[in-house]
Amino acid sequence: MAYNITAFAKAGAALALAASTLTACDDGSSAAQSVHAVGSSTVLPFAKLVAENFTRSHTDMRSPLIESTGTGNGIQLFCSGLGPNTPDMVNASRRMKESEFDTCASNKVDEIVEIQVGLDGIAFASAKGGIMLNLTPETVYKALAAQPYGKPQTAKTWKDVDPALPADPIIVYGPPSTSGTRDALKELILEAGCKKDPAMKALKESDEDKYKQICTEVRDDGAYVDQGEQDNLVVQKIKDNPKVVGIFGYSYLEENLDKVQDLPMNGVPATYENIASFKYPGARPLYVYVKKAHMRAIPGLQDFMKEWAKSWGKDGPLVKVGMVAMPDDVAAANALKVQNLPVLTRAELAPKK
Repeated sequence: MAYNITAFAKAGAALALAASTLTACDDGSSAAQSVHAVGSSTVLPFAKLVAENFTRSHTDMRSPLIESTGTGNGIQLFCSGLGPNTPDMVNASRRMKESEFDTCASNKVDEIVEIQVGLDGIAFASAKGGIMLNLTPETVYKALAAQPYGKPQTAKTWKDVDPALPADPIIVYGPPSTSGTRDALKELILEAGCKKDPAMKALKESDEDKYKQICTEVRDDGAYVDQGEQDNLVVQKIKDNPKVVGIFGYSYLEENLDKVQDLPMNGVPATYENIASFKYPGARPLYVYVKKAHMRAIPGLQDFMKEWAKSWGKDGPLVKVGMVAMPDDVAAANALKVQNLPVLTRAELAPKK
């Protein structure tokens, strides 16, 4: 296989700059000889478990290298080119964008396999015994938008947003702009709240860029605090302050229910059952993307994908650490993708009308 040396250099430089969490490392030998995944901090604990189980059952292969870079940065690294200095796969807490697909294609990463591995929910939480809020997408939008409905952001307390809420200051710890959780927050919660205003629906038709800015841009005056790609740090911050709210993946909520409490959305708590049924408004799919070209070059890559498929069932190990299992038909369709490796097309990523 012919590799683009320039792409290697760019990817290597980007990896050196990326803030990352490593797990299942081998003895320091080249990652080109082992499976190399980058991406979502939400998917990280699941990918770690799959990597550990893979290593136990494939003692003749090197341990996979898993890096937490955030979904956006991970996809950027994944799309930087082919070859041993680029990741084989990326874990993503939201679907790849058309623009990202185009970047991949421009760098000759033109055979991508998309696998959905499970479900998750964007959880809103506070310290156990701390502030309790009955949230709606509209409430969250009014509290966190930089320009709610195109007007200056003036809300200082939750009561300013909704008279039924307490007069506590709006302080929310959440994911950065590079995170798939932030993207899902924008799409599933902020935009849903913004669209409650008929004028915003009309604006989408006339000026989609302005609509996106008004409906998804998060305030930067200190009410929303970016905590980086560290969901556990968000848990720690809210545990230590009963007046603040945190946003992170459902698995971190479930893992820390002795320290934090769920804040329902539209009266629906973030539970396994409510996410699995999509009754909870913040439910979302989780993905991995794999370079098909690397399947032929990286020992164990397809076997690692088979380990994912073995792990995501309702009685599988991933559910035990907080993943929400996919419906049976979706799980079966994605297990078939692991076997047949169909190539993703740009048309599949186009938003549904």
